[in-house]
Amino acid sequence: MKLSFSIVVPFYNEEDNINFFLDEIINVISRNMIFYSFEIICVDDGSTDSTGVILNEYKLKTDLLTVLNFSENKGQSRAIHYGIQNAIYENIITIDGDCQNDPNDIDKLLIIFKNNKKLSLVAGERIKRKDIAIKRISSVLANYFRNLILKDGCKDTGCSLKVFKKNIFLEAPFFDGIHRFIPAIFVGFGNNVKYVKVNHRPRLKGKSKYGISNRLFKGLRDIFLVKKIIQNKLN
Repeated sequence: MKLSFSIVVPFYNEEDNINFFLDEIINVISRNMIFYSFEIICVDDGSTDSTGVILNEYKLKTDLLTVLNFSENKGQSRAIHYGIQNAIYENIITIDGDCQNDPNDIDKLLIIFKNNKKLSLVAGERIKRKDIAIKRISSVLANYFRNLILKDGCKDTGCSLKVFKKNIFLEAPFFDGIHRFIPAIFVGFGNNVKYVKVNHRPRLKGKSKYGISNRLFKGLRDIFLVKKIIQNKLN
């Protein structure tokens, strides 16, 4: 029986990466079409460059693609959440559109997810990260404090490459930053998860949209919000 899944990809000013990214994703997944049915949901998060135009042009080449557009930038969490809400399938893959996640790792996660019915989430953990020092340092600090309080066992919650159950994700109330707490929410709600080492690639085109102020400090505040969400769920 085929495993069906929706790939949800947020884009914000990634005009130089889109064609390469989508070609790569489709080529990787299509190698195993006998095992999978899939769709790709691209969410243009209010880009100010040609991202929306390029996505809609690419859509004309394949019926695998759905393009959703925000008229203004609403942030990565809202884009991912909206994409998941509109997904056809109950199994979700999230991946960034900046080409730093390696699509070849999707197979690795899917095999584990498919072969262990008790798992509700398989999440990537990046090895040999290619980010600048300030991003690595802020991530280490945020991951340490998050795991200390929420005890999700995840060493790299910022890795976007994940496979998980749609219905469990949507049980949590939305908040800006939810995409960084998917493992904590799944663990906190009593689900089985597994972490898998995945590749990480340098950003060759475009630039990062996030810095220490909007990653580290907000992430630390959100830890206590997630703890409250989990407590409300269990009570």
